[in-house]
Amino acid sequence: MDNLSDALKKLKITAIDISEDSLEGCLDCLLQALAQNNMETSEKLQGSGILQLFASLLTPHSPCTAKVANIIAEVAKNEFMRLPCVDAGLIPPLVQLLNCKDQEVLLQTGRALGNICYDSHEGSSAVEHAGGAQIVVDHLRSLSSSTDPANEKLLTVFCGMLMNYSNENDSLQAQLINMGVIPTLVKLLGIHCQNSALTEMCLVAFGNLAELESSKEQFAYTNVAEELVKLFKKQMEHDKKEMIFEVLAPLAENDAIKLQLVDAGLVECLLEIVQQTVDSEREEDMAELKTASDLMVLLLLGDESMQKLFEGGKGSVFQRVLSWIPSNNHQLQLAGALAIANFARNDGNCIHMVDNGIVQKLMDLLDRHVEDGNVTVQHAALSALRNLAIPVVNKAKMLSAGVAEAVLKFLKSEMPPVQFKLLGTLRMLIDAQVEAAEQLGKNVKLVQRLVEWCEAKDHAGVMGESNRLLSALIRHSKSKDVIKTIVENGGVKHLVTMATSEHVIMQNEALVALALIAALELVTAEKDLENAKLVPILHRLLADDRSAPEIKYNSMVLICALVGSEPLHKEVRSLAVLEVVSRLRSHENKTVAQQASLTEQRLAVNS
Repeated sequence: MDNLSDALKKLKITAIDISEDSLEGCLDCLLQALAQNNMETSEKLQGSGILQLFASLLTPHSPCTAKVANIIAEVAKNEFMRLPCVDAGLIPPLVQLLNCKDQEVLLQTGRALGNICYDSHEGSSAVEHAGGAQIVVDHLRSLSSSTDPANEKLLTVFCGMLMNYSNENDSLQAQLINMGVIPTLVKLLGIHCQNSALTEMCLVAFGNLAELESSKEQFAYTNVAEELVKLFKKQMEHDKKEMIFEVLAPLAENDAIKLQLVDAGLVECLLEIVQQTVDSEREEDMAELKTASDLMVLLLLGDESMQKLFEGGKGSVFQRVLSWIPSNNHQLQLAGALAIANFARNDGNCIHMVDNGIVQKLMDLLDRHVEDGNVTVQHAALSALRNLAIPVVNKAKMLSAGVAEAVLKFLKSEMPPVQFKLLGTLRMLIDAQVEAAEQLGKNVKLVQRLVEWCEAKDHAGVMGESNRLLSALIRHSKSKDVIKTIVENGGVKHLVTMATSEHVIMQNEALVALALIAALELVTAEKDLENAKLVPILHRLLADDRSAPEIKYNSMVLICALVGSEPLHKEVRSLAVLEVVSRLRSHENKTVAQQASLTEQRLAVNS
């Protein structure tokens, strides 16, 4: 360390007119000391004030320039040295050196800038201000085709520098994207796939950029899918596969790239990984199985990629995914059920799957998870059943297969995601199915649970679906017994509240259900309707110009039904509902205007 102190003194005193040999000796001494103890040497260097002198030594024509840049690269490995490097004014001369032709100078300069930018906002800002990123992007572009080892080393350093420069900074990443770095990086990956250091650096750079939406559009115009799949097929090591997975996941969120990945053969790779790891208990194999099956499900979220893999229900991929559902591996059960939910996104696929026995497989899976089951598997299987129940022709088939009974086993679940899917599945199943709606609507346990969930204020989705199912049970059954069950268990007030929902579809469903209650069981429900302040709510809906025409129409139909009750009719009169109705006779919507005339006549007769 004595030599170091001498070298620092010598540099400080004579840096301006020191001979090149003497300067080189001092720099060698510094490099040697940094190699032995980087942190301690860096601290001494900072204390000596030498950093400021380095700016004047970074000249393009000096034979010592590469060594000065190397020293800066070494000291900037320490976090505490990055800001001092910026404050010493080293960034502008380093950026100028990027225009130099000497390969060693470019290499050390790239290292220095990359290390200064690492986790340093000030470093990145200074490089941005000096215009360094554009020069590096241009270098990558012009050097991309050369596979000379020294050139590949330089490309690796430049990729690393851009990665550190833009890491976790959306605006700098967007700037690099606008400079056209993505096609260049994809080209590098293709040409230099044998160079593992450069390949890894490209992958990390992809990972940084792929989170941005604008990047995905640019990636979609390259052959990145093909290159990544090609690279993936060559990998044997878990860590390398993991790196590629980390890039594939954000890229596969883009529908165009999903299709490109399917065309490039990624699905076959993923299925192979599942086959190799399904029975393994090694942690890394289980992680790989999860990543591969999750990515498979993600690819099925794109309409085109999903349809391509479905192949009319004959596709080998679809058949393989089906085989995951009866598996003993929870991760595969989950992925299988989610995949079926994704395949079940159009009527044709749903009808084919129901006709080919998928419902029984999903019910068997649910059966395995009733007691202390896996919540994510329950949720996924219910999602699949809900989607399958959407086509009209599937409803009766699924009901006769016992889906409603299988779903009701989860009524006791305390998990909101499961409750939400359970409610959605039942609502889809009973749509226009009179018998099923009546059977479920008379199920006291179900109705009590629905009324309870209608108050789940912490879970808006569960609350909304419970209200909608209550209404659906009445609308599709049109049954007095169902209405009595719902009234007796306190459901009316929730339907009245639902009529004030911000969603027109829910308001409408509530008003139609309430009109049926008033038409079929007014005496039974009278007290509850009065307590729930139904008439003031209807008055408000009719008087509000923002109410949709169908809301006004159904509110008037309901008012006509309410006049059969003395206390409710009294409220209608005292609130001067007739005046509001009269004004609606001139409503621009003919149906509303006609109903207003009919309602006015009805109210006038009964007044």
